[in-house]
Amino acid sequence: MTLLTRYMLRQNFFLMSLILGIGTAIYLLTDLFEKLDDFIEVGLGFSTVALYFICKLPLIISQILPAVFLLSCTVQLCVMSRNKELVALQAGGVSFVSLARFILYIGFFWAVVQLGFSQYLGVMGDVESRRIWKEEVKGEVAENMTARDIWFLEDNYVINLQVAHLAKGKAEGVTVMQLTDSGNAIKEVIKATGATVQANDWLLTDVVRTQPGSYAVTNSPEFVLPIKQKLAVFKTVSTNTNLNRLALWELGAAIDRLEKSGSNVEALRTTYHQKIAYAAAVVIMGLVALMLLTWRDSLYINVSVGLILTFAFYALFTWFGALGERGFINPVLGAWFSNILFATVTLGRILWYTRSRVKKTSSMTLSGSNA
Repeated sequence: MTLLTRYMLRQNFFLMSLILGIGTAIYLLTDLFEKLDDFIEVGLGFSTVALYFICKLPLIISQILPAVFLLSCTVQLCVMSRNKELVALQAGGVSFVSLARFILYIGFFWAVVQLGFSQYLGVMGDVESRRIWKEEVKGEVAENMTARDIWFLEDNYVINLQVAHLAKGKAEGVTVMQLTDSGNAIKEVIKATGATVQANDWLLTDVVRTQPGSYAVTNSPEFVLPIKQKLAVFKTVSTNTNLNRLALWELGAAIDRLEKSGSNVEALRTTYHQKIAYAAAVVIMGLVALMLLTWRDSLYINVSVGLILTFAFYALFTWFGALGERGFINPVLGAWFSNILFATVTLGRILWYTRSRVKKTSSMTLSGSNA
């Protein structure tokens, strides 16, 4: 590792830590002021409140990391430009392409960090923080807790519950799709108005069984389903569960299972690709910082424009993601559109700027040799 690389890494890590700390503190203080009355009302202890916000930290960091990387790169590059360090690098034979390469490499590193925080630490922390909020703040004791629209797989059965009473072990609006042994087709569809979880199976009531091949329909007051899933494991699922809360590998497995059963997975597939695209957005934000440097070296202007572009990126990311989830466009395109657009614009500008500098340097060399 060269002296220059160590110097730029040290600068980048310092600025990332500083801006990330400020951004996280603002986020936490805003959240604290919104929920302070609730904490005081239930008399929640300091240790529980602290644990609640500590659990939220990984998800907060993963959410703001692209914007933080943009700001840190913008500040770093503008300061280097104002201190004539970029001119000195160019005079020493370090091209703008080398600088761009460094930003890309460090961007990939922070993208991996973002993915780890969002899909591992963030998921675990989110589960625990929601448990604290529901059980200790809102007082939703286990006996009263319900969850809606639950999907899960056991053996060859894909089960959907419209409403699940978690501690009571009862469910309403049950749909069961029994798959063939190969898992490529649906063998039977079972609908029931209710279900009760027993020791080693489920007891369905008011059952309608349909054979897709022959369209034969059978009605029965009860039916025993040979599964052992307990509803208590879904205690962290709420009525406003967001698909983004599923870990990447869990979401991928769910997509494969549901797709084999013939279910519509466009929303899930869009969310899956959005998780990866959001991590890749860290690299895109580095390119935005480089693009702004090719335009101006004013710290205040570049930070302001950078924030505006960040909000535009988030708006496009959300909008096209929603279009992908609703099936209006391809899920992959919906998830990656804002990344593709910003990468195309920034890389185009950076390549044009680099090429023009090379031409300018060549012409100046040519003029000097003619003189």
